[in-house]
Amino acid sequence: MRPRKQNKHLPPCVYQKHGAYYYVKNNKWTRLGDNLHDALIAYARHVALPTEGVPSLIDKAMPFILEKVSESTQKQYLYCERILKEMFAEFSPDQVTHGTVIRMMDMWRHSPSTANRLLTVLKQVFQWALDREIVDRNPCESVRRISQESRDRLISPEEYRRIYKEAAPWLQVTMDLCYLTGQRIGDVLLIKHEDLQPEGIYFEQEKTGHRLTVAWTEDLKNVVQRAIQIAESSRESSYLLPTKKGTPRFHSNVWRLFKAACRRAQVDDVTLHDLRAMSGTYAEKQGLDPSALLGHTDKKTTRIYLRDKSVKVVLGPEKAID
Repeated sequence: MRPRKQNKHLPPCVYQKHGAYYYVKNNKWTRLGDNLHDALIAYARHVALPTEGVPSLIDKAMPFILEKVSESTQKQYLYCERILKEMFAEFSPDQVTHGTVIRMMDMWRHSPSTANRLLTVLKQVFQWALDREIVDRNPCESVRRISQESRDRLISPEEYRRIYKEAAPWLQVTMDLCYLTGQRIGDVLLIKHEDLQPEGIYFEQEKTGHRLTVAWTEDLKNVVQRAIQIAESSRESSYLLPTKKGTPRFHSNVWRLFKAACRRAQVDDVTLHDLRAMSGTYAEKQGLDPSALLGHTDKKTTRIYLRDKSVKVVLGPEKAID
């Protein structure tokens, strides 16, 4: 912004024209008043950051929102919190409209997952405020999420073997546990020795709170035994897959090392989460219940994970009438 040549006593963006004072921003002229005193009061009211603005509302609502979600989801929500506070820094809650939220979604359309997560967090913030009569509406209620194509990547046995060959022994065990149990990597990394029950491995899923036990098979027993042997070189730990210090492994570090093994194996477009999809898909092929294995109460969710695109051979009924 170039320095003023006249009216240097006026605040930034304030101009006098035709006997009145105006606040000019983005070529929009907003009338402040006919005299300087009234204009300065209106200016302060117009440009001052609201102490009870959207960032303040987010600060109040987030503790209630975070207590309901898993640790991994908390990290995602905290990332969204930072973005939302920056985007709505100058907004009061009543200034956030349906159109405002739509513009936010448009800004993040290049990253649908982030856009949808921002919408989820903002919607929960306003719902928290609505429940406490801080606001009288939720501007996110009528905003549609950005549709995302379902991931259909299925790791083949050959690709699994190639990645496996490039992985360290502890990572090989981690891969096997993800595949054989069908559980999320975060839950696999938190397996404790006390979770090794007579019937199988007990899980309480971090994301959903769903509880299940994956029954023992010979393959699963062998993998757990290998994990125990590898952990013998670590400090005494309650975890099945500890670091050398005996602490649980960080999800992000495991993810990074898995991606490095994929690159060495020259296997593209694979994530650790694809092992869960691989598990569910092959469980169904073997006549098992993938919903029970993955811990889903809604079979629609399970269908997202089933990635076998081959044409199924089905059997019709026997003749009922002679």
